Amino acid sequence: MGVYNIANRVPNTIGADPNTLKGKIMTGYQGWFNCPGDGANLGWGSWGTSRGRRFEPGKLSIDLWPDVSEYDDDELYVTKFFHEDGTPAKVFSSHNRKTVLRHFKWMRDYGIDGAFIQRFSHNLDNSTQRYHKDKVLSNAREGANRYGRTYAVMYDITSMPDDEIITVFDDWKMLCDKMHITEDPAYQHHNGKPLVAIWGVGFNEKIKKRAGLGVCKELIQKFKANGYSVMLGIPTGWRAQDLDALDDPQLHKVLLMADVLSPWSVGRFGDMPELKEHAEKCWQGDVLWAKEHNIDYMPVVFPGFSWYNLKGDKLDKIPRLNGQFLWSQVVANKKAGAEMLYIAMFDEVDEGTAIFKCANNPPTSGGVKFITFNGLPSDFYLRLAGQAGKLLRDEIPLTETVPVKIENSRGNTNVK
Repeated sequence: MGVYNIANRVPNTIGADPNTLKGKIMTGYQGWFNCPGDGANLGWGSWGTSRGRRFEPGKLSIDLWPDVSEYDDDELYVTKFFHEDGTPAKVFSSHNRKTVLRHFKWMRDYGIDGAFIQRFSHNLDNSTQRYHKDKVLSNAREGANRYGRTYAVMYDITSMPDDEIITVFDDWKMLCDKMHITEDPAYQHHNGKPLVAIWGVGFNEKIKKRAGLGVCKELIQKFKANGYSVMLGIPTGWRAQDLDALDDPQLHKVLLMADVLSPWSVGRFGDMPELKEHAEKCWQGDVLWAKEHNIDYMPVVFPGFSWYNLKGDKLDKIPRLNGQFLWSQVVANKKAGAEMLYIAMFDEVDEGTAIFKCANNPPTSGGVKFITFNGLPSDFYLRLAGQAGKLLRDEIPLTETVPVKIENSRGNTNVK
């Protein structure tokens, strides 16, 4: 199975420049949410437990509830959860074309330049999973073209057996041969070539089922030899080879093959003092190292983190601080000299990192617990992401305080 064509393809409209990552705010797009009846045959994928077979109180994997008030009826799926007033709670499916287009419209509306479409490699040999991934990618492609955004494929190679990692290139070749994505006007390029992101290179045993460094090198060589720019998603401790990074004399040699390095930072610090320490220890030195070695650097920033329903961890483990936590990361990277940023993530409600529209009135049935935006407007973090792009490009002055003013708790906003 596969989805290789776009029924309603439109030319890329004037918007984000697809030729370079510099000056860009990109976000990660998981696109892994499914619902019974959406056509994917994956059940409650990433909403519930037991591989999506159940999504009900006590059997859920999300800590934020999406705000679906703007979605049309044909985008909504009724759940077994209920709001305080007794109405059934509804969610969306990433398999729904209209929904993916809506998300890319939001990116356009709020000034987010584009998205890395996550393509988890370990289940590409599953025809049902692959069909869904292809559908999401196809719809993201249409959304990017329709709304003047960019997109790039990001392969996550964790959990993939080492002897199969090279087959990622076969998947990429299929996308090029059948979908012709690198010929697409919205596809993200960098250094004059189509960009491919590979996430999961150089991690140590703290990442379960991590990819071996040797096979990672082989895969990178394959992409480079065939004329592509490569961005690597790497560990926080890559430069000193500590923390979550592999301690291997070959690590830096492999990383030097990249066009862009993007160290993962989600969960690596949990409050403002730790953030400051991380900026001084990691980001500042990372930027200098990358410049010295003529490699571009794309740090990862995130709004907050919560793993309560998915992992049984503390609810609201890394608080958002009404946007200050995210904004301080943006400012720290701007001061360090970063020229591009990756916000994790657009839609990841299961780890509490989503920046898209989420509800302040999630379901209450069955004693379920969710985090909210603390009364902030559901589009608050989309607005903040847009301001981050303006700061990155020197379109607004640097300020340590969140540049999105809230007039009252009902959600009226005024962006400077």
